[in-house]
Amino acid sequence: MKNARLKAIYSETFSGLKLFYRDTNLSENLISNYKVGQIIQEKGFTDMTSLGGGLSGNFRYLIASAHPKDLSKFNPDSAKIGHFLLDTIAYFKVLDIQKIGDKTQVFLLNIPDNSLTLFKNSSSNLEEEIIEKARKKFSDKINIALIPELQTENWKERTKSPIGMNEIGELFFDDSKIKMESPKRIEIDTEKKTIEVNKKPWWKVW
Repeated sequence: MKNARLKAIYSETFSGLKLFYRDTNLSENLISNYKVGQIIQEKGFTDMTSLGGGLSGNFRYLIASAHPKDLSKFNPDSAKIGHFLLDTIAYFKVLDIQKIGDKTQVFLLNIPDNSLTLFKNSSSNLEEEIIEKARKKFSDKINIALIPELQTENWKERTKSPIGMNEIGELFFDDSKIKMESPKRIEIDTEKKTIEVNKKPWWKVW
């Protein structure tokens, strides 16, 4: 893949990236279906909030996305709950899984549908940077107070379902069908706006 194409994909994925929350209760059988590096697909709309309080269940999705719809623009009541929405057939890369006590956070990166092979077969410094932020947010927020506006039956109903699978744990998308390539390490310099693929230190170049 040419650097121009890589820049376009990474710009689409990371430019304007923000973090969103979605809490629920999931069984360990469902949680165990998530693996770091996995690509998943959500068939339905993905409801999430920009408000990060304490966990209202045993499980939190922390979702990094640059392209959600801000529903407060259409409904003033949505502003009270920081309601954002992703369209149907959304793809995510599982960047991290963190467990503290009996609570688990799965960190998902919303990725373009034309970039599945790239994200399945590569890692980047940008991913590592946001993983670090995600882990800190989880440890900082796990024991703080709940946000009352997110404890309504309506919101809990909207966010109770697992992402990427049905209620019995059947995944909507089999990422083993994605073409496997040699793993790539991608370094993006956001200031210089340069990108390097599999750049090796000078002492390893013979």
